[in-house]
Amino acid sequence: MSDVGAALRLVRAGWIMVREGVVAAMPGDQLSGLPKLGWRVARVFTKRSARRTGRSDRLAAAIARLGPSYVKLGQFLATRPDVVGNDIALDLALLQDRMDTFPMADSVAAIEGSLGQPVGALFLQLGEPVAAASIAQVHEAEVERDGQPARVAVKVIRPGVRKAFQHDLEAYFLAARLQERYIPVTRRLRPVEVTKTLAQTTKIEMDLRLEAAALSEIGENTKDDPGFRVPAVDWARTGRDVLTMEWIEGTKLSNVESLRAAGHDLEALAATLVQSFLRHTLRDGFFHADMHPGNLFVEADGTIVGVDFGITGRLGKKERRFLAEILYGFITRDYHRVAEVHFEAGYVPRIHNVDAFAQAIRAIGEPIHGQPAETISMARLLTLLFEVTDLFDMQTRTELVLLQKTMVVVEGVARTLDPHFNMWKTSEPVVGDWIRQNLGPRGMLDDARAGMNAFVSLARQAPELAHRTERLSREIDAMAEHGLRFDAETARAIGKAEARATRWGRIALWVIALALVWIGFQLH
Repeated sequence: MSDVGAALRLVRAGWIMVREGVVAAMPGDQLSGLPKLGWRVARVFTKRSARRTGRSDRLAAAIARLGPSYVKLGQFLATRPDVVGNDIALDLALLQDRMDTFPMADSVAAIEGSLGQPVGALFLQLGEPVAAASIAQVHEAEVERDGQPARVAVKVIRPGVRKAFQHDLEAYFLAARLQERYIPVTRRLRPVEVTKTLAQTTKIEMDLRLEAAALSEIGENTKDDPGFRVPAVDWARTGRDVLTMEWIEGTKLSNVESLRAAGHDLEALAATLVQSFLRHTLRDGFFHADMHPGNLFVEADGTIVGVDFGITGRLGKKERRFLAEILYGFITRDYHRVAEVHFEAGYVPRIHNVDAFAQAIRAIGEPIHGQPAETISMARLLTLLFEVTDLFDMQTRTELVLLQKTMVVVEGVARTLDPHFNMWKTSEPVVGDWIRQNLGPRGMLDDARAGMNAFVSLARQAPELAHRTERLSREIDAMAEHGLRFDAETARAIGKAEARATRWGRIALWVIALALVWIGFQLH
């Protein structure tokens, strides 16, 4: 009956979206047939209060009613403008992940269950929650360190959030399967695969040990960086459901007036923020992918401290080279090199012409060189670039989309600190230094060393590879002679699975239809 329950949850979610005016706010004039009829019906059932608000406010109200799982869904989809479109992704990115706190007793139970010790033995004092989000809430506490009390932040998982998300995930998967089956035009977006990615990323975010590991790794990467750091992790008081880290005393980067009143150099903060992000991205290949101003604090000495590392992004060497050469190519107006990088990375199929692609790149780059540098948005440039590459059959690269989304946020924060912020002048030292180190003589030596190591590794595996090749050859010969065969049990299992999928799909559609009829009777 899980599909029936998922269908009912899906109907409830759809009804809330209708009532809060989210569906009516969509560009329904571009639709036709039944979808357009559905859009018109949704406009009729939209609440009167919702009609007076904008799309962002409607979306925020609907997701707040739907609960924590849908907040995470919204945050995830904000990183996939290729799926929901740029405008919707921007609305979702503005969602504030703020929820009501949960009782102190639940926090104590989660801490003691995760760490296996009473709270009194772990902390000198555990205070009331100071902030709460969809996944967890944070408490201020004290621990003993070198005989002295030290303040720490204790992040505790929200009770029941895993079970609730698992139930909602069933509805997400049902929606994705129905979409793939009955709306062929959306199959290229691979909704089931997108849902699987959401399930995996959220599963990681709900294990606070993994966030602690991200903090630790970025802490090591940035230990010698000027003006940026992350909180130290207290591993002895960290488990699956609880993360204890250093308490940060500072001003949120979102509070610009307080920063100015405290005498901080806002222009310097903007430069430090962007250069730090580019270092993490290019040098380390590991970056904080949720760098909104609420997750950034400024200490008294001007050091920026990043918190909440539940969402992170990684780039391989190829992706880092791709990004660096693209940015540097636009800076130097070498559009042909920018085009070549796309082909060398394998992002644009070889069936296309490099010169034609370079012409399209020039159409993006030339207009920006006639503008003042402080008005040119690197994030906007990447957005236009991905729009053009789509015309040349470049497949969606999830890691690059996440990078683009984070860069939009970081650049936006920098411009709130310094309205005349020059993204290109600030970025050039970091990008240029990375290119000199990785694409010059030193980079060639590193690539040669890596190639030699790969060759040695391949040579060591040669006997095993030869054995596998011989076995595969025998199996192919047997298949060519006798054909591909299933035993009777496998054939029966395939038949049962297909029948079950068809039956549950029909049941889900009937449940949705009956629920809509019931809602209609309730309204009348």
